[in-house]
Amino acid sequence: MTLVRWDPARELASMEVDRLHRMFNEFYGGPFSRTWVPAVDVFETDTHEFVIKAELPEVKREDINITFDNGVLTLSGERKAEFETSRDNYHRVERHHGSFSRSFTLPTSVDPARIEASYKDGVLTVRVPKREEAKPKQIEIKE
Repeated sequence: MTLVRWDPARELASMEVDRLHRMFNEFYGGPFSRTWVPAVDVFETDTHEFVIKAELPEVKREDINITFDNGVLTLSGERKAEFETSRDNYHRVERHHGSFSRSFTLPTSVDPARIEASYKDGVLTVRVPKREEAKPKQIEIKE
């Protein structure tokens, strides 16, 4: 994993861009046409694999696509809107529906042939192990 120096100015600028992006999406898109971005956790385990967990409530397994191309893992799919009553009867719509896509650049030390994905209780879990030669090795000290 690469270490990156924290830059508070860059962090604030990024937050401002995200806020403006949300503001324009809310202004120009109606409540039924907004896109959504699922929440994602990315971490590395003690067994030297990357794990990506994405919250995808009410998304069917067959509506999820996972691709790995040129070091980039992409999660995409669609959550379909299923309105129980007519749109005119809704007073507030906060849950977003529609297509989504999240991409993650992974280091060259991962083994794309061993990527595994599972989906349970609305959470997609993608496990990306490192190659054996990329894992740390204990070196014995000789006398």
